[in-house]
Amino acid sequence: MACLFCAAPPAWSLRPSFGLQLRDGSYLAEFLLEKGYEVHGIVRRSSSFNTGRIEHLYKNPQAHIEGNMKLHYGDLTDSTCLVKIINEVKPTEIYNLGAQSHVKISFDLAEYTADVDGIGTLRLLDAIKTCGLINSVKFYQASTSELFGKVQEIPQKETTPFYPRSPYGAAKLYAYWIVVNFREAYNLFAVNGILFNHESPRRGANFVTRKISRSVAKIHLGQLECFSLGNLDAKRDWGHAMDYVEAMWLMLQTDEPEDFVIATGEVHSVREFVEKSFKHIGKTIVWEGKNENEVGRCKETGKIHVTVNLKYYRPTEVEFLQGDCTKAKQKLNWIPRVTFDDLVKEMVDADVELMRNNPNA
Repeated sequence: MACLFCAAPPAWSLRPSFGLQLRDGSYLAEFLLEKGYEVHGIVRRSSSFNTGRIEHLYKNPQAHIEGNMKLHYGDLTDSTCLVKIINEVKPTEIYNLGAQSHVKISFDLAEYTADVDGIGTLRLLDAIKTCGLINSVKFYQASTSELFGKVQEIPQKETTPFYPRSPYGAAKLYAYWIVVNFREAYNLFAVNGILFNHESPRRGANFVTRKISRSVAKIHLGQLECFSLGNLDAKRDWGHAMDYVEAMWLMLQTDEPEDFVIATGEVHSVREFVEKSFKHIGKTIVWEGKNENEVGRCKETGKIHVTVNLKYYRPTEVEFLQGDCTKAKQKLNWIPRVTFDDLVKEMVDADVELMRNNPNA
């Protein structure tokens, strides 16, 4: 779960901020620190350190000594701590990236997902109001292309009707509309960034793109022979997380709050992600069989490297997502820079390096 707050500028050139350790949060923290912000992050209490993606941002990473990035213990399920932190930091920008963000797992943790992703957003907005910061804070809500679910038009843009197909999507739908409500009811500068899939080497290991890049890296190094996936034909609009955090920031630099779709406009299947990942390590995947009996075999060696397992299918699938970011290009002057091919190569290369140094990572 990740939350990033950017506080008002003190007398010097830094602007304080606050955030969690998730993938987007780590890239956003880097981005804001480079711009002179002081970054504050919310982290949940854990029996082990859970700051791996941001350790390099400490003033002293070995001792976890903070510099312009400061961490606070908190949780989106705890209203009291949110009020306390916001009142202490008094931020001018708040980025809510906090969520149980795994769509498949949201079917197993539906109530928790609703509590964190939906009501958690309301808790943050209420905390801003309670602290009397409505007129001084700009609020960014990490929305999602999963709102579109069973798509009503292609491509999807800001005016496309929503049709979520998971507890995650439904929870995010509540969060989307409560942000709009606070914007209209209290004149809060609050925006929804409807971000399509954005990946990176920091993506969690149980998300499909990272599962592919990790498994391909292990196969390349002789540490694994085969791995299983779900729906190979699901198609997504994949971009790079670094490009997308810039769009988050740009949304809060505008004169008037508006919601934006952030996407590349290109569509690729899970199958294609697999093929390009293997191609990068010199292997050609040939598909045999159908449905749950389909396998991906290496053309060069004859070994089966990919199988299909029905347990990875969602109860209600989202087959096709493609974003239209024309509005963001026109009003934010934002464009995606990292291509799909470069994204795949970066993720595979990073995991080859990771697994070479630590096969159990």
